[in-house]
Order: sequence, then structure tokens, then C-alpha cells
Amino acid sequence: MARGFWFILVVVSALLLMLLGSCHGSFVGICYGRNADDLPPPDKVSQLVQDHKIKYVRIYDSNIQVLKSFANTGVELMIGIPNLDLLPFSQFQTNADTWLRNSILPYYPATKITYITVGAEITESPENISALVVPAMTNVLAALKKAGLHKKIKVSSTHSLGVLSRSFPPSAGAFDSKHAHFLKPLLEFLAENQSPFMIDLYPYYAYRDSPKKVSLDYALFESSSEVIDPNTGLLYTNMFDAQIDAIYFALTALNFRTIKVMVTETGWPSKGSPKETAATPDNAQTYNINLIRHVINETGTPAKPGEELDIYIFSLFNENRKPGLESERNWGLFYPDQTSVYSLDFTGQSPVDMTADANVTKSNGTKWCIASSKATQIDLQNAINWACGTSGNVDCTAIQPSQPCFQPDNLVSHASYAFNSYYQQNGASDVACSFGGTGVIVDKDPTYDSCIYMRTGNNLTLASNSTTAIPSAPSSSNKEVYSSISTSALLLTFLFFLLDLERA
Repeated sequence: MARGFWFILVVVSALLLMLLGSCHGSFVGICYGRNADDLPPPDKVSQLVQDHKIKYVRIYDSNIQVLKSFANTGVELMIGIPNLDLLPFSQFQTNADTWLRNSILPYYPATKITYITVGAEITESPENISALVVPAMTNVLAALKKAGLHKKIKVSSTHSLGVLSRSFPPSAGAFDSKHAHFLKPLLEFLAENQSPFMIDLYPYYAYRDSPKKVSLDYALFESSSEVIDPNTGLLYTNMFDAQIDAIYFALTALNFRTIKVMVTETGWPSKGSPKETAATPDNAQTYNINLIRHVINETGTPAKPGEELDIYIFSLFNENRKPGLESERNWGLFYPDQTSVYSLDFTGQSPVDMTADANVTKSNGTKWCIASSKATQIDLQNAINWACGTSGNVDCTAIQPSQPCFQPDNLVSHASYAFNSYYQQNGASDVACSFGGTGVIVDKDPTYDSCIYMRTGNNLTLASNSTTAIPSAPSSSNKEVYSSISTSALLLTFLFFLLDLERA
């Protein structure tokens, strides 16, 4: 009996540890396309990526110079096998073996490769190459198995939303029957190998092509109204979620319920032709800021609440050699000289944009006070302690666990909510947004999802000690440490519970 107990104890503990280790949370990456003749060299790009704390990058081939540039950076790469190479990869196993041996293994694991995409948006290709995808994927996987890397590097293929015949309402999402000949074996491959279904989603195109049916606010995550799915009653406030759920419903209709969805491209152009009026820097910034918040907060979708969703924003640079309308060459976050097209924080820590003039208080409209993304963690924690304590008299319930403003769980976000509450309660004056130099006045509403920031005009009684200096307080430890301690405590509690049962 005792031997059986201890066996169960070890197995359960191991499963708990595995489960905890597998919970990585949603991430936001960037697509690094190189269809341009004026881009900086890969080593400069790698540094740019690291400077902006981007930890996930998708490239469209296996360029050796790019792979070398990301060595020992910790950045995780998704690499690709272009459509032009599908034929040799599908025909002979030796071609996949040789490619892996010559193009990947010399740089791995110094360069952290986690995904290989085999083909890209093949349903959009003018050539009939869809039949080549699964055989090529199978050969690439076999090559990885020989190298012992099949559990560390996942194999999949990317698709456009054109792979669906219907996407609205989301519950009616269905794959186009004309693609059935390759989709069924592809989905079987993904399910068997626990690889994600990769989709490229662009709400911009849905709005551009049907502005009378799709509102701009709905496409930008800014809608105050909801779209109801008549079949499920689910409420949608943005096009992105509706498109994701259409994919999930299409997978479910074919009985592939365990396959995860990954967004390998999404974004918004900052410039377009005269008729592309929605392609502006402001709209591009709004879409991507709201997208990052939505993903980092792990709100999931109406059909998959709380579901992790990894995405890659398109694109790192404007690419001047891309054909088509003007917008096709203006999806980048950066110009080739590495200056920003607009400001964007990939960590999700800055609740709003921090452009060069963000500190300038505009004379018209509502104002809010948020935390500076440049403030130190110690200063932010001290400021939160002051604002939420008896000195600041701010109700900070909303930033507690399970409350609307707890996510994203970081000091900049929590401080921004506390700062703004104090600022609004105390007349929305410049001095009420000081916080030792860590507060910043902005004119863009930091409200996101169900986290509502107080507005000017909702002022409460002025705190009697509003001029009191922020006291010195011990700095908060790294939140990952707290999480680790909490997890360890839970495990120990569970183990002691089992021990008590055994003694009884």
C-alpha cells in the first residue's frame, strides 16, 4: 500500500510540474520580411529587435546571415521553406535531410528555432502546389526526428483567410471544399504532431473591401457596439476575434478540436493609395496597440475565453519592392533607417503610446495620467504604495488579482491606473500627475477591454495630504519570483495533504 502511495505521489507531482512548465502565456512576435533593397544588415536588425524587447521573429526562409545574427540572443525564430522549394522537399527525403544538415543544424541551438513553416498561403498561389505541402511537411518532420529535434521544432504551414468558404457568422465558419484534398491530411498531420494551424488575418482588408458592412472601429478594436452571432448568441466587439473563432468553428466542424490556432501575420498599413483612406499611421498604431493589449491580457475570444493565442505582427520594415497598391509597401513598424513609423510597445507594459510629444498637455479634450514606461520599477512601486495607501486615498481594487485592470500584470500598467485615479480625484491638475517625475499626462484614453479609466470631470474630494512626498518603501521583488514562490507553496501544500492522508 505504501509503495503504491509513493508511486502515485511521484507521478502526480511530476504531472503538476509538467503542467506548470507548459503554461507559457500568449506572445506577440514580429514578421521580418526582406522584400526591399534598402534594409539594414541582419546584425543591425537583430539589435533593433532586441532593443525593442521583441522575443519572437518570423522569417520567410532560412537565410544563413539572418540565422547567424540571432545567435545567442534568446530570440525565438520561425523560419520558412518558400513555395518555390516545395517540389524538391516533397519529392525526396534526402533533400529535406540535406537542408536540415547544412542550413539549420550548424546554427542550432545557438539560434533558437522553434517553428518551420512549409509553404505560405498556398491557396493564394497561382500554381497548383497544394498537393506538395503535406509530403514536404512529412519529409521535414522525418529529418527533424533523425536529428532528435521533432519535439523542439514544430512543423506547420501558413494560410490566408481565403482557406475558408464562410467566415460570418463565426459559428458558420467552414473550410472551402475545393481545398479538401490537401486540408484533411494537413489537419491530421497537425493534430498528430500537436502543431498549430497557422493563419494570416487582416481585418484591414475586411474593412477596405466592405466599408459599408464592416465599421472602422470594429476593425480597430475600438467598437462600442457588439455584433451578435445568431447561432450561438456570442457577442463580438472586434473583427479579429470573429475571424479567429471562424477558424475554430471550421476546425470543429471537421472534428479537429485539439488543434490550436496561431496568427502568423496580422497588422495594419500606415500609408496607402488615395482610395485607401484607412491606411494611416494613427489607424495602424491603434490597431496594433489594441491587438497587443488584447493578446497580452489573454482574454481569448468569445468562443474560446481565456485561450492562449500567439501572434506575429506584420511587419518589421516597410518593403519597397512589394508589388500592388501603395499599402502593400507600408506595413512596417520601422523605416529602413530604423526610425519608427509610429511608436509601439511590444511588452504590453505601456498602456498608451509614448510618442515624443506625449508629455505635452493639449488644451482641448479629456486628459489622463499614466505611468512613464521609462520609470524604474522601484519608483513605480513606491508610487503605487503611496497612491493606493492612506496618503493618496485611491481605490486600487481594480488592479487586484481577478479584477478588470489586473492584467497586464506589471507595474507600469498598475501604476497607470492608480496614477490616473489620483489625478482625476484631485482636479486633473499637472501637479496631481507628478509622482516624482514618473507620471505622464496624455490625451488618449488608456481604457482597454473591461478596464475603465476615470475621466476628467468625475472628480472626487481632493485628498487633504495631496502635497505629501511619496515615502520611501522597499522595492517590490520580481513578480516571477512571487509567482514561483506561490507555485512552490501550492505544491508543498498538496504534498503535505497527501502525506496526512497516508498517515491517517
